[in-house]
Amino acid sequence: NSFTHRHLCEFTGLDMEMEIKEHYFEVLDVLESLFCNIFEGLTSGKNAPLVDVVHKQFPAESFKWLPREKSLRLTFPEGCAMLKEAGIDIDPHDDLSTETERELGKLVKAKYGTDFYILTRYPIGARPFYTMPCADDPRYTNSYDIFMRGEEIISGAQRIHEPDFLAERAAACGLEVSTIKSYIDSFRYGAAPHGGCGVGLERVVMLFLGLNNIRKTSMFPRDPKRLAP
Repeated sequence: NSFTHRHLCEFTGLDMEMEIKEHYFEVLDVLESLFCNIFEGLTSGKNAPLVDVVHKQFPAESFKWLPREKSLRLTFPEGCAMLKEAGIDIDPHDDLSTETERELGKLVKAKYGTDFYILTRYPIGARPFYTMPCADDPRYTNSYDIFMRGEEIISGAQRIHEPDFLAERAAACGLEVSTIKSYIDSFRYGAAPHGGCGVGLERVVMLFLGLNNIRKTSMFPRDPKRLAP
């Protein structure tokens, strides 16, 4: 499954975790601000000519995003409704396929004029056992995916921080709780509500520049068939 245009075996990762005081959207506030800063920095000052150099060799439509105070967030059901309206039949309680994500990205771009958006509130069956369910509807979760040009760059969520509830969710997902006992017990020392994400920066560069393959973003790309140079 790693033989794709967007996967590497070795990548530059940016990871973050933060305490949540009231709502998991606090994490999204940070991520929106982070990425808008990145996009602004890449298109201004000394960096803008460098982007132009790449586009001369690899022509692509310039990346579009909304100002951070107007960044787009859609719920998973809202995304499903857009797809259904476009004649794309999907299961509203299952995850989106890569192709369906691309189609949704096209619909979002046409309707909202942005290549950057966040999809929240994924179905519980589409997320790992440690994802916090929504308080108002346990069929959904406090989770999010972030997209650039219709491709996922981040899949994150508020994690369950209560050990007994974590064990309950693991059992409900068919996991043998005894095999992850040390993980669950680590939360017995106390943990604040928290959430975060992991980002592969080569994929961000690929999508920002509109490149067709992630191997063009790494000096020495490592994939299942390449170790040298």
